[in-house]
Amino acid sequence: MNKPRIVVIGSLNMDIVVETSRFPRVGETLTGEHVHFIPGGKGANQAVAAARLGGQTTMIGSIGDDMFGQSLLQYLNEDAIVTDYIKQVPDKPTGIASIMLAESDNRIVVVPGANACCLPEHIQALESVIAEHDIVLVQLEIPLETASAACILAKKLGKIVILNPAPAQKLPANMLQSVDYITPNRLELATLTGIETAGDEQLQSAMEALLDMGPSCVVTTLGEEGSAFLRKGETIVKIPAYRVPVVDTTGAGDAYNGGLAYALAAGSSLSEAVQFASKVSAMSVTKLGAQAGMPTQDDLTRLPIQ
Repeated sequence: MNKPRIVVIGSLNMDIVVETSRFPRVGETLTGEHVHFIPGGKGANQAVAAARLGGQTTMIGSIGDDMFGQSLLQYLNEDAIVTDYIKQVPDKPTGIASIMLAESDNRIVVVPGANACCLPEHIQALESVIAEHDIVLVQLEIPLETASAACILAKKLGKIVILNPAPAQKLPANMLQSVDYITPNRLELATLTGIETAGDEQLQSAMEALLDMGPSCVVTTLGEEGSAFLRKGETIVKIPAYRVPVVDTTGAGDAYNGGLAYALAAGSSLSEAVQFASKVSAMSVTKLGAQAGMPTQDDLTRLPIQ
């Protein structure tokens, strides 16, 4: 059987991760315990997740012509990800994410850098490359007009389009109408629809409202509660989370999206794909670092369920 073919269009960052015993209060300075320089960016993380699971994966994005950029290319190449279509920008630094880890949670600030130079014309020029893949996976750490152009082009080519709408922001109608699967968390769902998502009824109302905007299916990640999916005219389905020892939650959402893309490209049903994505996400939080935590198929057989 041919490998699932997935092209990821998105960000590449170097994550600067600081571990502390707790988060500082406003105006407070704390002494950190450890610092790590870890390859990241939602696009690159999701590409690594899909590749580790066995997908034939191509990454499209932009990096700076600097030490961080070269390191990111090296890491992606180690996972056999096609990096030929990553643009190196000479006058912009590679994007970074400043991540603070404490109390089994994280707080993140992203500086886009060269990611801002991933432009619609870059995507249009790669139409033939995109056409070779089964699924196109997009996020929002690149310019919105670029992410939108990617979704619209992929839909024109008849590809399955998965949009991870993070960071949260309002999206244009023609972009949403080009999306097959949209994967917000609760916050992103509320931002997209203007509907609070605290209870089950509100969650379903928000997911229905998002469906009315154009996507064929809404898959909402719910943290410790697991995830839920809804298609038009159907009843919401909830999939419980796996309970595992948590080391670092930074890449959990990216692992989920990479796992979902892989499973759908491999021909799984939506229910099977969501369950698989939940398992991939759970395994990812048992290790430090977004990309370092992305599991292989063999890793999934050793999921340390509590």
